[in-house]
Amino acid sequence: MLILYQKKMDTDIRCPLEYGLTVFGGKWKSRIICVLNSLGTLRYSDIRKEMSNITDAVLASTLKELIKEGLVERKSYDEIPPKVVYSLTEKGQSVVPILQNICAWSGMFFKEDVENEMTQCQRCDHK
Repeated sequence: MLILYQKKMDTDIRCPLEYGLTVFGGKWKSRIICVLNSLGTLRYSDIRKEMSNITDAVLASTLKELIKEGLVERKSYDEIPPKVVYSLTEKGQSVVPILQNICAWSGMFFKEDVENEMTQCQRCDHK
């Protein structure tokens, strides 16, 4: 008798924390959010300059994911040459304090490596 694998939980049932980590977690999403928060509306090439060690394929797919989740807005202008800019939505801006809190917490336990500090990393100043 052949028994097929069945998931224990419906894929739509999630812990809110799991949802949050899916939306803004991972290696690149939070960095892109921080760059857009810090520098404002940017063209793709400007984001790419700030994200010096990301490939074009990964940057493009990560931006698509952030757009799909409603954190980033892509606006294209009908001109020649074509102009496309990216900015944080209100939902994207609401993630920034969470990321700043994570940064502050991490700063208490992460050994500082000034030599390898990322250009887009901003210090979290909390008063």
